[in-house]
Amino acid sequence: MNHHINKKVKFINLGEIDYQKAWDYQTELFDAVVQRKIENRKVEADQQKVTDNYLIFCEHPHVYTLGKSGSEDNLLLDEAGLKEKNATYYKINRGGDITYHGPGQLVGYPILDLDNFFTDIHKYLRLLEEAVILTLKEYGIESGRIDGLTGVWLDHEKQENPRKICALGVKSSRWVTMHGFAFNINTDLDYFKNIIPCGIDDKAVTSLKFELGKPVEMSEVAKKLIHHISDLFEMELI
Repeated sequence: MNHHINKKVKFINLGEIDYQKAWDYQTELFDAVVQRKIENRKVEADQQKVTDNYLIFCEHPHVYTLGKSGSEDNLLLDEAGLKEKNATYYKINRGGDITYHGPGQLVGYPILDLDNFFTDIHKYLRLLEEAVILTLKEYGIESGRIDGLTGVWLDHEKQENPRKICALGVKSSRWVTMHGFAFNINTDLDYFKNIIPCGIDDKAVTSLKFELGKPVEMSEVAKKLIHHISDLFEMELI
């Protein structure tokens, strides 16, 4: 079956896009890949078609999203409060609890058929984290993981003031992934005060801008991150 493996990944930069629009777009691509896998199972090996892979980068206007395992109690705003903050709210189909997306945050949605790479969700999450860790290193920032928590953290070793700089939440079906990561670059951290991020109430959230004391060019970070993702996954970006 190896001749059907496709390590080519189409990179798509959607720029700033409404959360619902991006979600619909992801879903469309995700469903098409899953559908092709279902059809491939019905035909002989030599008639099977390769599955496509995508890596979407974008930014969202202010929005709060609640994962399947999350509690609405972790959103500390009512309808009026959301309106005042110019924010929207969605319950969605990824794992994880509540999170915030907004301008200055780099959001990545890899839609990969892991059969083209490796069939291990744990490894998939760790490699996404690793790409962010390596990107931060280029800015002189040490980061890492905290046992039992997804995402990328600063002060992860001593944990005197652990703070999350990148959140992860994915969904997969038949080894096809969707949703992904949210990396705080120039994010307005005040928006996190209206939620209990990821249901964790004793740890802070940070951004690259906050840590460096100055804003960072988003496209520059994106470029570094793309390089590390394609390297770690041994993908060929197109």
